[in-house]
Amino acid sequence: MLFGSDNWAGAAPEIMQSLEHHSSGYAVAYGDGDLDKRVEETFCDVFETECRVYFVGTGTAANSLAFASVMRPGGVAFCHAEAHMTANEGGAPEFATGGGRLCLVDGELGKISPDALSAAVAGYPQHFNHLGQGTLVTLTQSTEGGTCYSLEELSAISAIAKQHGLALHMDGARFANALVDVGCSPAEMTWKNGVDMVSFGATKNGCWCAEALVVFNPEIAKEAEFVRKQMGHLFSKTRFVTAQFQAYFEGDLWLKLARHSNSIGNALEKMVSQSNRIRLAWPSKTNQIFFIAKRSEASVWLEAGARFHPFPTPRSLVEEVRPDEQVYRLVASYISTQADVENLSRVIHT
Repeated sequence: MLFGSDNWAGAAPEIMQSLEHHSSGYAVAYGDGDLDKRVEETFCDVFETECRVYFVGTGTAANSLAFASVMRPGGVAFCHAEAHMTANEGGAPEFATGGGRLCLVDGELGKISPDALSAAVAGYPQHFNHLGQGTLVTLTQSTEGGTCYSLEELSAISAIAKQHGLALHMDGARFANALVDVGCSPAEMTWKNGVDMVSFGATKNGCWCAEALVVFNPEIAKEAEFVRKQMGHLFSKTRFVTAQFQAYFEGDLWLKLARHSNSIGNALEKMVSQSNRIRLAWPSKTNQIFFIAKRSEASVWLEAGARFHPFPTPRSLVEEVRPDEQVYRLVASYISTQADVENLSRVIHT
């Protein structure tokens, strides 16, 4: 019944075996080893294009590196009002840019509204130095609300970014979960739809500590090389990150793990939808499921051993959540099971 976070799950056996295999002997440091280069080539194969890969230790570092790599004087990044970038990064993106700002954009259930984005960008007209310069649009796939942008929705956001000369970044902390839900290729979900760079997360999907900023735009790559060093995320023993990615991609392990966690998420959603004690907050096909329950009852279930967390109520749901209720989040991981879902259901409905 441990649905607190996919960060709680340990590393997959294949990941640990690869780490152990590459842990002995010598390897060239700072990302210049044979393994590091092979894994970069694998990323190019996965995304069907030449790209530069900057391995880092956390998703926060990847997101901050993305913003800092396109920073200009008075720079502004446009993100969803409830995005991880603004709500849960502790000010890291602003810190890494030395004064960059985040402009919050509305949209239902974690997805930026194209109309709201256009209005926000218009608030920073070019050549008016009193307001600053738009530099970046960043979107999350899958979103904080467990939803996913369709390819058509991505295209609409991309068109606005390109129209105004803004770089487009994708926060892909749960990239694999989104990919198997949308049902497209990594290329179609990124550079073929105008994405310049993606924070490619693997830690939540079976790795121990494996994140990367994948850059498709060569001009941005020139800056990222130096900014990563300034941020302290150029690891000397990069092989301990790339060893994880080697196993992650081998035999499509990354997709297998994501399909499993999404399937458990679907089972959780079905359980919630059929319940007479709790109700589904909104539909989600990924591994994050959200429900509404009375706080008093949720406390009882937590005391009984269930693990989940309260979630900030999205603006669009304010009128649907009563004063004595709370939105809660369930997160399935690659090691979650159907038995876990059944045990949680039993606790809730006892």
